[in-house]
Amino acid sequence: MAASGIGQTRVYNAPPMHQAATSAPTGASAPAASSARLPLVLVTGLSGAGHSTALRALEDLGYEAVDNLPLSLLNLPDGFDRPVAIAVDSRTRGFTARALLERVERLRAEPGLKVTLVFLTCSDEVLQRRFTETRRRHPLAQDRPVADGIRQERLLLEGLNAAADLAIDSTDLAIADLKRLMLGHFALDRQPGLAVAVVSFSYRQGLPREADLVFDVRFLANPHYQADLRELTGRDPAVGAHIEADPAFGRFFSDLTAMLLPLLPGFEREGKSYLTLAVGCTGGRHRSVFVAERLAAWLTAQGRPVSLRHRDIARADDA
Repeated sequence: MAASGIGQTRVYNAPPMHQAATSAPTGASAPAASSARLPLVLVTGLSGAGHSTALRALEDLGYEAVDNLPLSLLNLPDGFDRPVAIAVDSRTRGFTARALLERVERLRAEPGLKVTLVFLTCSDEVLQRRFTETRRRHPLAQDRPVADGIRQERLLLEGLNAAADLAIDSTDLAIADLKRLMLGHFALDRQPGLAVAVVSFSYRQGLPREADLVFDVRFLANPHYQADLRELTGRDPAVGAHIEADPAFGRFFSDLTAMLLPLLPGFEREGKSYLTLAVGCTGGRHRSVFVAERLAAWLTAQGRPVSLRHRDIARADDA
């Protein structure tokens, strides 16, 4: 994957379970293997969208990872007791969207399995750039332009995006961001409950595609128009003081946290394990950064495991 959309990522009060998950060696014993249902993660999607990165991330988390397994062999042998991650895509022998979905339904009928279908997608422009940069041929266009292979593959995969349990658009994700998403959704040794990711962003650069909830803070007083604040960021106390002095901030932040208090347990009751909250302003440097920092600190005080990323903090100034 190309390292586009690189931001700065920090983890607030990450519990030891997350540290163990990220450092677990390949093939390490997986705590979830003894649970009622064995995790089976199926990774599919467009070539170049990040299959290899996603599969390696799952392997690092303790999953038995298998790439390009023929659909006819897509099953677990009796007595197998390790979480498994399998990549199946257009390279796979006998692959069609319908055939994969039929196989997924059979696997979900197995009482001992917890099956999750992950679909990775990406914009055509970024896919073409990735194939060009890596000098790879598209698996469906060995002797034709990459664009032809992308078009053909989109047709072949039609219907899988809507049927997936988790769809990830990697267009603006750096490799580290995709790994972070896989960790958030599939860590084997995390405690029950909802983990939260907070990301600040610039509306000029587009919405974060992984966001579940988006909050627009462009109505707040803009430090960009203060000469002594322009070159600073929302992490600097002077910028924070300027934004907090806006009478609209206190009411907004109070209302935001009051709204989230019942929402977070509601998401947990519905079985959601990972939630991404995005906070945006014009340039992604001042207001969104400050609010994201405050929101992450508030979530941490609520006992939530929180990761914080400022996607566009290094880009053009907020204006």
